[in-house]
Amino acid sequence: MLPTPLHAIALRLCPGQDLRLELDALVQKKQWKAACVLTCVGSLTRATLRLAGQLNGTTYQGPFEIVSLTGVMGVAGSHYHMAIANSTGQTLGGHVLPGCCIYTTAELVIGVLPALHFTRELCSLSGYSELKVCPHEKE
Repeated sequence: MLPTPLHAIALRLCPGQDLRLELDALVQKKQWKAACVLTCVGSLTRATLRLAGQLNGTTYQGPFEIVSLTGVMGVAGSHYHMAIANSTGQTLGGHVLPGCCIYTTAELVIGVLPALHFTRELCSLSGYSELKVCPHEKE
């Protein structure tokens, strides 16, 4: 575990934008080596999630409320999970894929961790590329 300073930015995504694609584009534009989603509230017209133990994503038609979004972000790869609720309050959650279309808004606060660098490495235990936390090297 590495203690590190954090600074936060706030942003809003607008109707019609793709949640995953916009977050990934922001990471690339800002060239963040390490960041995380601190909070998000909003709504979706459509959600595409990969559920636990599934190989492929499933697309769900909304509207949905975003009740939770969490994730680690970096130019080496980002990883997000989201919980959504339908009009009766039933919730569903999973790994966020492209295809999550903003309905009215997505209001986010993102923490940027300038002293760290996130990479992803194949884990022999899980079989997936998993997070590796490194101190950020000065360029």
